[in-house]
Amino acid sequence: MRYLLLQSSDGLQFVSLPESHMYQLIALLKRLYKEIDKLTITERPELPTVLADCADVERLESGLSIVDGLEYVSGLERRFAALQETEYPLISLLTEIRALQAQLEYLHEEEE
Repeated sequence: MRYLLLQSSDGLQFVSLPESHMYQLIALLKRLYKEIDKLTITERPELPTVLADCADVERLESGLSIVDGLEYVSGLERRFAALQETEYPLISLLTEIRALQAQLEYLHEEEE
C-alpha cells in the first residue's frame, strides 16, 4: 500500500491505495486541478492539496485519519456528480473518476 497525504480545509488526511493505482489518483487530482476553474458554476467542489506520497505511515497524532482509496474516490464521484454544470462537459471528468472507482471496486472484490 501507498499513502497520499492531502490537506484540505478540514485538515490533513491520508488516502491509502495499492501502489499500482497511486499514480492514477495523483494524475486524476492533477487533471481536476487543471479543469476545475473551467467550470461555470459558482460553487466548485474543494480539491485538497497533495502534500506527499508515502510508502509507509506511522501516525503519531490520533486525529489523523487514513481513508481507503475507494472511499475517497467514491466521495469525489458523489461531489462531482452532484454539480449542476450546464456549460462545461463535466461528463469527461466523471468518466475519469468512475474509471478509477471501478478499478478500485474490482480490487476490493478480488481481495474478498
